Amino acid sequence: MDKVILVTSGKGGTGKTMFSVNLGATLADMGRRVLLIDMDLGMRNMDLYLGMENRVVFNIMDVMTGVCRLNKAILRVHGFESLYFMAASPRRGDIRLTGKNMIALCEILEKYFDHIIIDTGAGMGELLDACAAPAGTAVIVTEPEIAALRDADTVNARLNELGVMDTCMVINRVDLELVRAGVLMDVESIIDSTMTPVIGIIQEDRAIRISTSRGTPIAGEGENEGLRREFRTIAGRILPAE
Repeated sequence: MDKVILVTSGKGGTGKTMFSVNLGATLADMGRRVLLIDMDLGMRNMDLYLGMENRVVFNIMDVMTGVCRLNKAILRVHGFESLYFMAASPRRGDIRLTGKNMIALCEILEKYFDHIIIDTGAGMGELLDACAAPAGTAVIVTEPEIAALRDADTVNARLNELGVMDTCMVINRVDLELVRAGVLMDVESIIDSTMTPVIGIIQEDRAIRISTSRGTPIAGEGENEGLRREFRTIAGRILPAE
């Protein structure tokens, strides 16, 4: 499904959810109608990054089990005309979804949204397999460390096995001072060390931490033009040619 973008990572703590939120905000700012789906079951925090923790009543498992209708679980994100959100279940034990479930859900959602961004849990397993089923594109968010890059390549190989061939990587938390000091790998070395195409580098920036703490996507804040431009560039590389 061309409209479905899966965002995942090989390990936790890479900034995967931050990226999902800001990719969605960027696409919405470009005039697209976007739905963010938090699929990090039991470890959800996308609602916090969007400043919507007090508005969530129903989640994706309530939809799947018939507790509520789909429209009851979809919330519009404050400050954006065309950015919407559906929360994950807070219970890890609710992993009962299959690839067929996710495909059926996304077939319905594609009628109403230009892009559906699925933010899944880190690592591999049944949840990744289910979330990958409807994905046309997958973005793996990682860090400039050898172990993280290896984990990202492992996830990429698994996605290819599952039939998701349009995959790419975003390197987050690149501290230029540490790169210059030789502590972290430089961009050229990162690209040479991975089998997954790298489409973006996001520098370490306090503004990102501030935005997530505030529950306001960085892409919606005009004073951070450099970061806004970087996310827009990455979004343009993810979107199919038009």
